Amino acid sequence: MIEELETPDEESLAEAQRIADDAEGGTRHLDEGVGKWLIPGIAAIWSIFQLMLPSVILLDSTIVRSIHLTFAIVLVFLTHPMLKKPSKGRLGQYLAAKDRITILDYATAIVAGAAAFYIAFELIMANMNPGYSGIETRQGRPILRDIVFGVVLTILLLEAARRSLGPALAVVAGIFILYSFTAARMPLAFSFKSVSLTKYISKMTMSTEGIFGVPLYVSANIVFLFVLFGALLDKAGAGKYFVDLAFSLMGRFKGGPAKAAVLASGLTGMVSGSSIANTVTTGTFTIPLMKKVGYPDYKAGAVEVAVSTNGQLMPPIMGAAAFIIAETVNVPYIEVIRAAFIPAVISYIALLYIVHLEASKLGIEGLPKSELPRFFPTLKSGLHFLIPVIFLIVSLVVFRNSPALAAFRAIIALAILIPLENLWKAYKSEKGLKIGWKGAVRKSLMQIWEALVAGGKNMMGIGVAVAAAGIIVGVVTFGLGGIITEAIEFLAGGNFFLILVITAIASLILGMGLPTTATYIVMAALTAPVILELGVGSGVVFPIIAAHLFVFFFGILADDTPPVGLAAYAAAAIAKSDPIKTGIQGFSYDIRTAILPFIFMFNTDLLLFQVHSPLYAIWVFLTAMLAMFAFASLTQGYIRTALKWWEYFVLAGISFGLLMPGFIAQKVINPMIGGSSAAEGRGTTVLVGVVVLVIYGLLYGQQILRSKHSAQA
Repeated sequence: MIEELETPDEESLAEAQRIADDAEGGTRHLDEGVGKWLIPGIAAIWSIFQLMLPSVILLDSTIVRSIHLTFAIVLVFLTHPMLKKPSKGRLGQYLAAKDRITILDYATAIVAGAAAFYIAFELIMANMNPGYSGIETRQGRPILRDIVFGVVLTILLLEAARRSLGPALAVVAGIFILYSFTAARMPLAFSFKSVSLTKYISKMTMSTEGIFGVPLYVSANIVFLFVLFGALLDKAGAGKYFVDLAFSLMGRFKGGPAKAAVLASGLTGMVSGSSIANTVTTGTFTIPLMKKVGYPDYKAGAVEVAVSTNGQLMPPIMGAAAFIIAETVNVPYIEVIRAAFIPAVISYIALLYIVHLEASKLGIEGLPKSELPRFFPTLKSGLHFLIPVIFLIVSLVVFRNSPALAAFRAIIALAILIPLENLWKAYKSEKGLKIGWKGAVRKSLMQIWEALVAGGKNMMGIGVAVAAAGIIVGVVTFGLGGIITEAIEFLAGGNFFLILVITAIASLILGMGLPTTATYIVMAALTAPVILELGVGSGVVFPIIAAHLFVFFFGILADDTPPVGLAAYAAAAIAKSDPIKTGIQGFSYDIRTAILPFIFMFNTDLLLFQVHSPLYAIWVFLTAMLAMFAFASLTQGYIRTALKWWEYFVLAGISFGLLMPGFIAQKVINPMIGGSSAAEGRGTTVLVGVVVLVIYGLLYGQQILRSKHSAQA
C-alpha cells in the first residue's frame, strides 16, 4: 500500500511545508500565548462570515469588500513579521520575531484594519442614520478624514502585500502611484495630466474603481467559498484519497508513479487553486515513489511542479482567476470554463504522455501490483469526496447556478458528509457507534474547525493581492493605458505576434513574484487591452476572452519559472534536488502549455469560439490532443525510439498542421479550390487535419518498425 512505501524524511517535509506556509499561510507559527488562539479565531470567524453571505446575511457589496479586506489585512500583519530574516541587533530580532506577535504588529494590524473598514463604517452609519453625511455624499470631494484614512490604507496595504507576497507587487504598485502624481513632468511621450491627492483618494479608496474594485468583489463574493471548499476537502482527507485513487489506476503502468502524480494533481488542482499547496499535498507521496522506480531526483520534482502548476488551469477554480476573468470580460462564468476546457485538458493529457516518454527513455517500469491499492475498494472508500465535487460541477455546468451559490451548497453537502463518514467508521469499528460516537463527533468538529481556519489563512494573501492590484488597475484608468498601448506597439513594430511575445515575457517576469490571480489582474489591466486594440489593427480576429486567457496562462507558468518559482522550491525540498535545476526541468515540461496561448489566439476553434457542432468540437479536441503528443515527442526527442534529425522537422510540421489547420486551409488550400463559405472552410480544415494525421500515422509506424529492429539487433 502507498502508506507503507518510502516517505520523505521529516526535515524535507518540514521545509516543503514551510515554503507553502510562507507563501499562503503566514510565516508565524505560534504554539503558546494569545496569538495561538487569536489568529485561528479571526481566520475562522472570517470563514463563517463569508459562508453566511450567500444565504443568511444581506449586505451592500461595498461593505462586503471592505470587511473582506479588513480580515485579510489584519491577518497578514498578525502572521507575517516585518522582516523575514532577523538582522543584527535587538531591533532586527524584534522586527523579525516569529515566535510571538509584537506590540508593533498588533498596533499596525489595528490601524490597517480600521483603515480598510473605514468605507464600510461610513456606509453603515449612513444607513442607520439618514441624517448622517456619509462617504457617498462626498464622492470627488473628500474631507480631511477621508484623505487620512485613504493614505494610511494605501501605505499599509502595500506593506501587507510586501510582507505576504514579497516585494514585487508592492514595488510595482508604488511605482505606478508615483508615476500618477508626477506624470506631467515625464517626457512628452510618457506624460499625462498628473493626479492630485484628492483625485487619487476619490478613486482609489472612496469608490469601487481602485482598491475596492472588481477583483476584490470577486475575491469576497466567490473566490473565498471555493478556497474554503478546497480546505474542507483537504482536512477531510481528500488529498490522500485522490493520490491513492490515482495510484490504483496508474501505478502499475510504465512510469506509473509519475502518471499517478499527473492524475492526482489534476484531481486536487480542480479545487485547490494553488500550485504550491498542490505540490506539497500530492508531492509528499508521489515524488518519493517516482525516485523509487528510477526517476532522477530533479525530474521527479519537476514532474510534480509541472502537474501542480497546470492544476490551476483545471476548471472549475482555475487558480481563482476564472471568476475574475468572467467579471472582467463580462461573460457568464460557464463561458470561461467552455473556452478554457480544451487547452486545459489537452495540456494535462500531453503531460501524461511526456512522463510516459521519459519513462520509456529511462527504461522505468511501474510499481508491483502488490504495493498498490486496489481500485474498486479505493474508489468506494472515498466516494463521499467525489459527491460534493460532482455536485459542484453539475450545479455550475448543468443547472447554471451562480458560482457562489454552487460553492455554498457544495460546502454544506461536504460539511454534512464529514460527520456521517466519521459516524460510519465508528459504527464499523470494534467499539461500535454506541461507544465511539463521541469521538466521531469530536473529530468531525475538529476537521470543520481546521478547514475554517485554513480557509481564512489561505485567503489572506489573495485578499491583499487583489486589493493591491486594484491600485494598478486604477492608475491605468488615469491615462496610463494609452501610453502602454503606444509603447508596446512601438516595441513590436506593429507586428501582432511580437506583441504577444512581449506580453508573454512581461507576464512571466511579473508573475515570478506574484500569485497567479494578482498576475492576471495586473496583466489584464496593462496588456490585455493592448492585445485587443492592436489585434484589431493588425486584422486578427479573436474573442475578448482569448486575450485574457493568454495572460492568465503565462501568469500560471511563472510559478515554475526559475529563479523564483516557489512550486519548484517546494518540490525540490521533498525530492532533495537542486531547486533551479528542478524549475528548469519543470518549465521544459511546460513548454507545451506555453505554445497553446499563441495557438488559440490565431485558432479560436480551440476555445470553441463559434463552434456549435458537437462532432466538430470533438474533432478539434482530438486533433489538438494529438498535436500536443507530437509536440511532446519533439521536445523529448523520442516516440518509440530516439528521433532522427529529419523527424524533428516532420513532428514540427505535424504539430503546426494539427494546431493551425485553418491557417493552411485559408492560405493554401482554399485559394487553390476557390472555397470561401464557412462550411467549405470547416470542411477544408478537417481535410487538412486528416492529411496531417495520415503523415503522423506513417511516422509512428516507421518508429515502431525501427524500435523492433533495434530490439532484435
